[in-house]
Amino acid sequence: MQDDAGSRGRAAPLGATVHPGGVNFSVFSRAASGVELLLFDREDDARATRVIRLDPAANRTYHYWHVFVSGVRPGQMYGYRVNGAWDPANGMRFDPSKVLLDPYGRGVVVPKSYSREAACRGADTAATAMKSVVADVSAYDWEGDAPLQRPSSRTIVYEMHVRGFTRHPSSGVSERKRGTFAGVIEKIPYLQQLGITAVELLPVFQFDVQDAPLGRINYWGYAPISSFAPHHGYSSCQDPLAPINEFRDMVKALHRAGIEVILDVVFNHTAEGDHRGPTLSFRGLDNTTYYILEEDRSRYANYSGTGNTLNANHPIVRRMIVDSLRYWVETMHVDGFRFDLASILARDSSGQVIPNPPVLWDIESEPALAGTKLIAEAWDAAGLYQVGSFVGDSWKEWNGRFRDDVRSFFRGDEGSIGGFVDRLIGSPSLYLHKQREPEESVNFVTSHDGFTLNDLVSYDRKHNEANGEDNRDGADDNRSWNCGVEGPTEDPAIDKLRTRQAKNFFTVTMLSAGMPMMLMGDEVRRTQGGNNNAYCQDNETSWLDWTLLAKRADVHRFVTLLNARRVLRDVEHERQRVALDQLIRQADISWHGVRLHEPDWGHDSHSVAFTIRYTEEGVFFHFIFNAYWEPLEFALPSAAEGCVRPWHRWIDTFLDSPDDIIDWDWAPLAAGGSYRAQPRSVVVLITGLEPQR
Repeated sequence: MQDDAGSRGRAAPLGATVHPGGVNFSVFSRAASGVELLLFDREDDARATRVIRLDPAANRTYHYWHVFVSGVRPGQMYGYRVNGAWDPANGMRFDPSKVLLDPYGRGVVVPKSYSREAACRGADTAATAMKSVVADVSAYDWEGDAPLQRPSSRTIVYEMHVRGFTRHPSSGVSERKRGTFAGVIEKIPYLQQLGITAVELLPVFQFDVQDAPLGRINYWGYAPISSFAPHHGYSSCQDPLAPINEFRDMVKALHRAGIEVILDVVFNHTAEGDHRGPTLSFRGLDNTTYYILEEDRSRYANYSGTGNTLNANHPIVRRMIVDSLRYWVETMHVDGFRFDLASILARDSSGQVIPNPPVLWDIESEPALAGTKLIAEAWDAAGLYQVGSFVGDSWKEWNGRFRDDVRSFFRGDEGSIGGFVDRLIGSPSLYLHKQREPEESVNFVTSHDGFTLNDLVSYDRKHNEANGEDNRDGADDNRSWNCGVEGPTEDPAIDKLRTRQAKNFFTVTMLSAGMPMMLMGDEVRRTQGGNNNAYCQDNETSWLDWTLLAKRADVHRFVTLLNARRVLRDVEHERQRVALDQLIRQADISWHGVRLHEPDWGHDSHSVAFTIRYTEEGVFFHFIFNAYWEPLEFALPSAAEGCVRPWHRWIDTFLDSPDDIIDWDWAPLAAGGSYRAQPRSVVVLITGLEPQR
């Protein structure tokens, strides 16, 4: 039905804003010659119930098209058709046959007939397009909830996939809730028991599941098409507005459990792909504003490796990014963001790297984001690598150097000792020039992008054949070691070595200076069968198999006790909480080799030890790292070093559970003036605490 009715409306705010008696719609398009607002009754309707043509004279202010429509209520589905030049050679890609999502839409519905392929062709997409949904986001009872703003020094991050966390039948979650925000709520006690203080969720913005080659599924979610709408597929209810409140229910429940919510956000590209891609939203609204184009304006710059690059430093895009972040903090109560390929945000409209990117300073200086965790993946797919040099004062960085150097050390690589030690003490070679707190470094050995921890110690090579790209996809530099056999084995000696290596990696990650992050399922040695790029595997390859909790109970126990002691309490005075990793940055460190005060920094060194003082009352920690393939006898500091009480063994990863890690109150004596560190093991000794007997 064609309908020119509708009052003038307002340019601000952008999106669909609910008012008494109706809804104000506003969308940006600089070069459009005409805009139509389409209202739908159902997501798969081939024709709009109502079409409202916006009059350029009455319904346009500057480059904003707006209209107030009486009688519209929350839950209304809508989209836009935009007229303008079809001139790809000059970057213009207006196509009125396409129904477009609102970039500021708070909700999105996806028809069962959704077709990415149709949006790539010259076909009318009314029946097959995603639609935006009007939402009154103020209508929610937070019951006093607010972001937690936990200090980074007391944060342990668990990177997880909303669907993969509970989708496996063994999760114990009811079938309707498996793989949803509601499913996460049911597993919060598990996260608490494990000692997690923050979950970092892979993308939860609405994304295009069909954005994958060869008809596969985009499982990870790095295919965004809306920066304000929670992914509809993660809701346990199919109501158009359900994802918004179900997401908030999850956040509120996590906060009650003392767990922060960090979102992995993708502001470097969209699901619209390259010049052959679909027209879903931005491309059809204002292609030259939203994307960085090549000199040949018909082509997209591809610094993301996914076909296009968002023009993040354009004023309109900058505003959208900051508005999105503010929305997720103020309205959805999230605690932080991890920015995928964040270095792209340092590029201007020509792709050049600029010294003070406006969008990064806009984000950092936004008052509503003060106290929010901002984490950068400080590189992009075109070779820009900014770990240690990312712009800004409050940004933290995924430390890819930590991952690589720790992997190299425990693999036994020559020349790895220097990098390993630097990572232990907070990567001063990267961050000391900034005079930052050690938590600027987000320390991790594994993430969604690469091998799981089990596969890191079980495979020498990637095995991505199931992705259908002849094993060409995924990283080749994994610095992994299979411990003697490629893949699964029945050899108990090899399996034991793999478990020991896993515990070594966990110990270093949790006790090094910095903010630690662990990958979902690593605590039970989850495997992906050697697939180091499982972005399209929405199946048991990627889902957490909860039966591993019993099978790998020893690793789970180790991680739980390690996490519990990462944040220490002053045993003598019970006055303050101190993060163990901070001691390494704050204390005087005595470095050792097998002999006291004689560390071996040589190219062929595979071991190091150091001692730090915890309190003035004489509490000490002594760390031994032996990546050598034979046992080594390490001398221990004695009274001459200030250690007047005997050493007790807290951790020895060579020992079987439960001796591998002991509660301090029951730590056994480490008798004698030396300690024999077994091959490929980590030992942590303590003295000055009085164990219970």
